[in-house]
Amino acid sequence: MNLKYDHKYDDIINKPHHKSKTHPPMSLYARSSQFAPFAALTGYEDLVTETAREVSERIEIDDEFKKILDGKIQLLSEKIKNKPEIIFTYFIPDSTKNGGAYVNTTGVVKKIDLYNQTIILEDKTQIPINEIIDISGEIFKFTI
Repeated sequence: MNLKYDHKYDDIINKPHHKSKTHPPMSLYARSSQFAPFAALTGYEDLVTETAREVSERIEIDDEFKKILDGKIQLLSEKIKNKPEIIFTYFIPDSTKNGGAYVNTTGVVKKIDLYNQTIILEDKTQIPINEIIDISGEIFKFTI
């Protein structure tokens, strides 16, 4: 028994695929971008990443330790012409949330700018004096 089905598109169902003579075919990259996931909450992923990012709290140093650091800066200013290599540990505040990060920077001091409260290294790194928690180097090692 031979059944004939009448469907709406029977007249075009077995025809070859049409290729335009005026429009080039879409690239695979452009076609795939049509199916990219939809982000209903724009920026949500960035917000979650930022919230998860850890920062350190600023360490408050006492007056006695400040005197030690001031003495080291004084000694450094006396020995600056010898171009000693110095290691600074200081705090960099975070620009987006409370806290920041402690970094170690090694370099040769070019200038101690007491007016702007910064130490400028030869590579132009500027270190805020009030954020320094440690200064070390060969000039601070005393022999008895």
